[in-house]
Amino acid sequence: MTDENQSTQGPVDLARLTELIELMEAHGLTEVDVQNGEQRWKLRRGPQDVMQMVPNAAAYAAAPHPAPAGAPAEAAAVDDGTIEITSPTVGTFFTSPTPDDPPFVKIGSKVSGDTIVCIVEAMKVFNQIPAEVSGTITEVLVKNGDPVEFGQPLFRVRPG
Repeated sequence: MTDENQSTQGPVDLARLTELIELMEAHGLTEVDVQNGEQRWKLRRGPQDVMQMVPNAAAYAAAPHPAPAGAPAEAAAVDDGTIEITSPTVGTFFTSPTPDDPPFVKIGSKVSGDTIVCIVEAMKVFNQIPAEVSGTITEVLVKNGDPVEFGQPLFRVRPG
């Protein structure tokens, strides 16, 4: 900024700057451009360059159709008679609501359709994942704090 620009603009309003940054974080925005008269605020966070990965045609043809964004976890049958509870979204897997709380479920836990089995955090949104099946947890397939992908198996449940 040149001395000429500094004299015509006045001091920076740190409270307003902080408020804009908090709004960006709360709403997952990467860029804000606000203009009021002669005053203009342009904020940008995160990486400047965005790289988009495009799968090759063979991988794209073999990929299953993803469920809508709001779809709940799917349960998939496995050869050993168990059912997999899968992640409905990309994010970070958590076994409990806070590090000090006990896990929602563990091996041997009985679950029903509405039993919360874990949390998957995506962009600071904590999504509670219901079992959507009834039975007993036979295996936990992901470690606490691990990243998970859409459709990735999280638990195995023996129906019953």
